[in-house]
Amino acid sequence: MDLDVAHVRAFVRTAEELHFGRAAGTLAISQQALSKRIARLESLLGTALFLRGGNGVRLTGAGERFLAPARRTVAAADAAVAAVVGVGAERPLRADVWGHLYAPMRTLAQVAGQTKGAERARDTGRAQDEGRAQVAGQAQNAGWAGELALGHGRDLPSVASALLRGDVDAAFGRVHPPLPAGLTHRLVRLEPVDAVLSADHPLAAEPVLRPDQLRDSVLWAPGALDRLDFLHRFADRFGIRNTATSVNLGLAHFLAEVAARPRRFSLVPADVPLPEVPGLRSVPLADPTPLYAWSLLWRSGNAHPGLVDLAAACAEEAGRSRWLEYDPTRDWLPEPPASG
Repeated sequence: MDLDVAHVRAFVRTAEELHFGRAAGTLAISQQALSKRIARLESLLGTALFLRGGNGVRLTGAGERFLAPARRTVAAADAAVAAVVGVGAERPLRADVWGHLYAPMRTLAQVAGQTKGAERARDTGRAQDEGRAQVAGQAQNAGWAGELALGHGRDLPSVASALLRGDVDAAFGRVHPPLPAGLTHRLVRLEPVDAVLSADHPLAAEPVLRPDQLRDSVLWAPGALDRLDFLHRFADRFGIRNTATSVNLGLAHFLAEVAARPRRFSLVPADVPLPEVPGLRSVPLADPTPLYAWSLLWRSGNAHPGLVDLAAACAEEAGRSRWLEYDPTRDWLPEPPASG
């Protein structure tokens, strides 16, 4: 049985979107053309891959079994084309970041700056509250000028989907399970996390805090806690019973909301440059020190030469800056450090 890669690609996109219209849009074809490709594939395989009904689209059991090998088929086809026509060598490495409130561009720009344009890379690290177009432009002026192009992901699931579709080559942020099959990640940095709280908070004058001292405070989160894995796990581990959520309108707005209420606190990586917010205190955490894990993520089998260079630059900077130091008697991680 010979399968048409275009039909398999149509299946993969539809399985990721679970919406025929959106999947067709990502492929720049009509919904009718997409439906015909799916129908042809189902006919060749002799089984339905999707259940279509009033409750939307979902995979059948056969569709679920077919998804992982289908992704590998599409990735292998893309790699084969790139090997022949040199696409990987000619186009920029397409990268993305997520966890924008914690400014992942700081670390990515620092890595890029070790190879080219270190001063401009530091400028990029100050761009976390700017628009995506401005961040992308400054990133290209950093160490990967002409070689790195930023995507538009907002969270881990959307970035993972973009990687599996081949829309981006690599991504940078905090990885947590479950990850879809077909992706590989490598731990790059373990960054200590500080508490930020109102200057009127009862603990604001402390030079250092234990995480459990915050159990009677209100954890302020930039979104629903069940979508913010690190904050959710921190609250569970240290008995933080009171939480409240906000809309993510950028770091300055978020921290102003923290400063406005005496019982609120939140967490930010220690190296994040904080905007000047009146009435805000940043206090280190210890016994244990929470660590935020940054990882490089990519689709298995991606042969873009820039991906190898970026992974090597991350490893080199991690060694130079001692980014991967971890002591389980002193530090806390939601899951043990691991690399793919």
